[in-house]
Amino acid sequence: MAASWVPVPPESDFPIENLPYGVFRTSRGPHVGVAIGDAIFDLYAASHAHLLGDVVPAGVAQASSLNPLLALSHDSWGRLRRRLFELLKSDTTEIAAQDRERFLSGRADVEMLTPFKVRDYVDFYSSLEHATNLGKIMRPGGEPLLPNWRWLPVGYHGRASTVVVDGTPIVRPSGQIKTEAGRPEFAPTRMLDVELEIGFVTGAGNTLGEPIAADRAREHIFGVVLVNDWSARDIQAWEYQPLGPFLGKSFATSISPWVVTLEALESYRATVPKQEPAPLPYLRCADDWNYDIALGIEMQTEEMRSDGISADVIARSNAKYLYWSMAQQLAHATSNGATISPGDLFASGTISGSEPGSYGSLIELTWRGEKPLKLSSGEERSFLEDGDTVTLTGRSEAPGKPRIGFGRVSGTIVPAR
Repeated sequence: MAASWVPVPPESDFPIENLPYGVFRTSRGPHVGVAIGDAIFDLYAASHAHLLGDVVPAGVAQASSLNPLLALSHDSWGRLRRRLFELLKSDTTEIAAQDRERFLSGRADVEMLTPFKVRDYVDFYSSLEHATNLGKIMRPGGEPLLPNWRWLPVGYHGRASTVVVDGTPIVRPSGQIKTEAGRPEFAPTRMLDVELEIGFVTGAGNTLGEPIAADRAREHIFGVVLVNDWSARDIQAWEYQPLGPFLGKSFATSISPWVVTLEALESYRATVPKQEPAPLPYLRCADDWNYDIALGIEMQTEEMRSDGISADVIARSNAKYLYWSMAQQLAHATSNGATISPGDLFASGTISGSEPGSYGSLIELTWRGEKPLKLSSGEERSFLEDGDTVTLTGRSEAPGKPRIGFGRVSGTIVPAR
């Protein structure tokens, strides 16, 4: 573990070994920065002070989004990370003590923006436990998994333009909902749900027609964010056959403002659960490609906020449970020759464990409303109500290793319009 000249509280998600990238706005405009402790190190200011040299082009460090950085090579990402580490170490001599404050902004004093322009968005269905639970709920008495599930990472294309950053209010969506009479009505969803996910953002892409091999995924994946792919389960249930999710998903997807690099997560690699049957050759990987990232869902109702009651933790899960890894997801998404671009977002799908307290969605936690959650305020929830705030958290930590955190991604439900 290393020390920085920037104070880092013991419980911080952002020690010098992390240095996740984000975009923040002050009176000087939007700048790219890295989080460290309770501060942000400003790459725009560092570039203007000639501290980054020729590690990356000036236009990359002085951009208003991460996309120019994403477009660089994997080697360039590594060089910039190493350079920032050297500048922020406690024993650096390159930034005089009296000059250091001008490179920092307090994280509490700035507005965090969506860190990159999302070019395309795909959401997978990669948790065996989640897929099995939903199969049992939706097809009671039948086989929970469809025949293709263990052969390929199932996914759907979402809507890139509705990917929003932490703190963005979530408007309750309306859509067609099947009634007891069998006919649909157009109404606000009554089954608004949360999905506990992680997602990866890609960098330099491939040529049309040339797939990306699973073992080369590391060259194309820049980093990881927390994802909440909000879902309207009643709208989804009526519309999803035969072509899959549409309006029940496309109204909003929230991501965390900090992108944690794969290099920062290196010491937390975890093995993928045993896959049976063995994946087809194009989906096989030599490396471990899951990550030990502890995940949580917190809920606070409007009544809880009014009464000063802290949010309840309603679920805890871990990204290491994923059946299909990020490398396999990317290999499958490009296996037909489809291209990726800097800023493409690929989400894991809901991540659930084997125990009820580790389920990553309300439809599982309440078994589609049959077992409502009892909150510390005395309230009950089957699905989300207006005024509810949901927060996802994620961090990797273990004895003898630095904590690598993601911060959080929150959203508050506001009434349908």
